Amino acid sequence: MKTYFPNIEKIKYEGKDSKKPLSFKFYNPDEIVMGKTMADHLRFAVCYWHTFKGTGSDPFGPGTIVRDFASASDPMVQAEETLYAAFEFFTKLGVKFWCFHDRDIAPEADNLTETNARLDKIVAIAKKLQSDNGMQLLWGTTNAFSNPRFMNGAGTNPSPEVFAYAASQIKKAIEVTKELGGLGYVFWGGREGYETLLNTNMGRELDHLAMLMKMAVDHKNKIGFTGQFYIEPKPKEPTKHQYDFDAGNCLAFLRKYDLINDFKLNIEANHATLAGHTFQHELEMSAINGALGSIDANRGDEMLGWDTDQFPTNIYDTTMAMYTVLKHGGLTTGGLNFDAKLRRASTDITDLFHAHIGGMDAFARGLKIAAKLQEDGVFENIITQRYAGWDKDLGQKIETGKMDFDALEKFTIENGEPIVQSGHQEMLENILNTYI
Repeated sequence: MKTYFPNIEKIKYEGKDSKKPLSFKFYNPDEIVMGKTMADHLRFAVCYWHTFKGTGSDPFGPGTIVRDFASASDPMVQAEETLYAAFEFFTKLGVKFWCFHDRDIAPEADNLTETNARLDKIVAIAKKLQSDNGMQLLWGTTNAFSNPRFMNGAGTNPSPEVFAYAASQIKKAIEVTKELGGLGYVFWGGREGYETLLNTNMGRELDHLAMLMKMAVDHKNKIGFTGQFYIEPKPKEPTKHQYDFDAGNCLAFLRKYDLINDFKLNIEANHATLAGHTFQHELEMSAINGALGSIDANRGDEMLGWDTDQFPTNIYDTTMAMYTVLKHGGLTTGGLNFDAKLRRASTDITDLFHAHIGGMDAFARGLKIAAKLQEDGVFENIITQRYAGWDKDLGQKIETGKMDFDALEKFTIENGEPIVQSGHQEMLENILNTYI
């Protein structure tokens, strides 16, 4: 069989003192952390689109990255060779999960019937490769945003014909995800949003988007797909205002349309940045609402206002992300997928390995630091003390609904000015630094 990464050996854990660039310094998949292996905590997945379809192109120039596996003139030959290369990469990197868009793995044809036939052919190969290499599909999804037909959205398109095409494409993508034993399926809005309200019926578009989601739930149940459905929040880009703006916005949408029991959230670090939030904020918002499902593990550039999709290397971010995940019981349905791409000037095939190694090591470090913080109860003890008043007489009466405005006014008059308490933020940040 052809080898696409002939000079790369299987990446191994060698410890932080290793001088070998192509090795894990912190990610030891078999190491036990809080009763589970690192591999089980983190459930790393490689994303097909950026890793194997990325070319380094940007709005100011064409691609800079050329891959042997993507050189065939026949699009289906190229698709097959890319798939074989991908599974060689998964195996050498040592991950057990992957994820894809339907159009990543199989090219579109002139009509939907032929496009679906192409997809079926590639999925059959992928199914065998999964079995041969002990891989699982973390989740599948649909690219209903790149083709010009979706320039005004998919489920929110003003044309019912485009809505019908999007529904047909999503139907097939859910079916092939089930065929591959996928653990979930992600809905990313893509172009589900608007540029101007001068030509937009927002209420009708949101109703249509909910209708599409309900159809998907119905079809999922009809075919017996047991994987988790996810929505991935993103505030802007490609449209000026996306309907899935952030975690809070998505939760409100799901509640309004009675979909809250059918979906969890797939949180991306870079999308949180674009929404003006921290990565941890979006994870916490999801978790406290019982909706934390899976994670796009990347980062953005705080000096730039677009989705840079860089590999995660910020230990503060990975620590606080894993702190929130551990605090809420860990990931139960999803994992950490690297929705991240090489920089335009990183053109060597080895750069793909360096990038993933860096991201995996960063989250492994974050996991261990977060576990130590959890075990020591540092922040939880301080938070408990800060809110201790709510466990006493007055606090309990308020929380149990035994006080109204009149009673609270009487209490305040009788007891006078409340004593304020410090938040000790600087001290807490110093404590965090000592753990990191």
